[in-house]
Amino acid sequence: MTLAPANPDHLTQRELEQALWGAANALRGPVDPGDFKAYVFPVLFYKWISDVYDFHHEQALDDLGDEWSQEFEDEDYQTFVIPDGAHWDDTFEVTKNSGKALNKALVAIQEANPGKLAGVFGDVNWSNQERIPQSALRALMQVFDKLTLDPNHISGDMLGSAYEYLLREFAEASGKKAGEFFTPRHVVHLLVKILDPQAGDSVCDPACGSAGMLVETTEAVKLADGNPRSLFLYGQEQNLTTAGIARMNLYLHGVEDFEIKRGDTFREPKLLDDAGRLRKFDVVIANPPFSLDNWPASTWAKDRYKRALGGIVPPAKNGDWAWIQHMISTMKEDTGRVGVVMPHGVLFRGGREAEMRQWVIEHDKLEAVIGLPNNLFYSTTIPVCLLIFRAQKSVEREKHVLFIDARARFKASRNQNILSDEDVDAIDAAYRRGEDIDGDGGLALQLVHRDKIRENDYDLSIGRYIQTETRAEADVDAALAALRDAQAAMDAAREALDLRLKEAGFDA
Repeated sequence: MTLAPANPDHLTQRELEQALWGAANALRGPVDPGDFKAYVFPVLFYKWISDVYDFHHEQALDDLGDEWSQEFEDEDYQTFVIPDGAHWDDTFEVTKNSGKALNKALVAIQEANPGKLAGVFGDVNWSNQERIPQSALRALMQVFDKLTLDPNHISGDMLGSAYEYLLREFAEASGKKAGEFFTPRHVVHLLVKILDPQAGDSVCDPACGSAGMLVETTEAVKLADGNPRSLFLYGQEQNLTTAGIARMNLYLHGVEDFEIKRGDTFREPKLLDDAGRLRKFDVVIANPPFSLDNWPASTWAKDRYKRALGGIVPPAKNGDWAWIQHMISTMKEDTGRVGVVMPHGVLFRGGREAEMRQWVIEHDKLEAVIGLPNNLFYSTTIPVCLLIFRAQKSVEREKHVLFIDARARFKASRNQNILSDEDVDAIDAAYRRGEDIDGDGGLALQLVHRDKIRENDYDLSIGRYIQTETRAEADVDAALAALRDAQAAMDAAREALDLRLKEAGFDA
């Protein structure tokens, strides 16, 4: 949607997006497109800070007149402090070795705003001309110098929306690497809608990437006429550049009160309470990296935060259920709810993962399994699911799990499938009411008692509980289940044959 300009000086949404994409393209050639975000976002944020600083400076001068002082201005008008010599104009004036001047300015700004901007600009060495030549950096800065990014020129939520536009474009340029920092907006919208954040809630994303899910919770509260500033937002992200992008994203969406910690959520969770225990949240939401094979399985049984629920340690080569354990461990015992994006393998893989499925079923924490269409994500084309957990279920859903097959609800797009607003609303309505509101609508669902799940040895494959005979595509879950059964039969037959050969005096 293109937002109409509020006055002739305002850019339209489309004009702003085109200008920002032009800045990215100034790097094309010497810089790999997959790395654009590391360079474009810090320069964008630096220009925005400087322009907004100038805007508030003029306000302070007008309001205070002869009473003006730098101290009053910094305390009452400015969100960020810009030290002398570190303003955008100071840096842009330097035309030789611009990277050195930019490094100096960004470090000075971070040091002047330690509680707000420490580490926000990432770790790019701007003076390294092997990575970003002087000509490319100068071209990038020239594009931004032509833009004025203050409230007089950029209205409302335009800059936040433009930031998301760039994130999406950079994700397409990054291919599979996009999964490290970006979850498609329509998937985020669905998951947030299901978890229904309320004003005053605490919200955490332990694998926050660029903070899209945290931003969406503020939008959801705002849409419901609540006060988004009443939310308490928390995130943890291991990658330094991505953690900086997350913080910039929140600031550019008008969110100033949040905590984004950098670090490994498994090895060093940093969102702790005053007693050093895991902080508890109303909403825990994430699209964590799938099937991690380097998570600390060897120390999980003795985890000081007791996240190995039921004493169960997920497989060393696959950390999917470890993410789920962490998230369940951090939801509040009364209002807590968890929403997580997972590959379908978590629904049926055996061993310790089957033990974890048994644990969440018997402790009545799993509320819903929602199968989504394939090819929704940049990082994988496989179908994924949403798992919804609640600390306290409604009476109607106690001892039950709601299965929803939404794999037919999508719209084909250029590079990947998308969920339209109508798809999101239909899936959310089905989740809330436990029925397909449209009567058909491309959805199939079933509320299943845990006794039935026990009969299936805690296998949560959607195809075991929902029959979709009219679907044109094959039931992937049922096919996988059949393949596993066939493999088990072959293994049993092989063992029987080996035993018979051994008994007959032959070496197997």
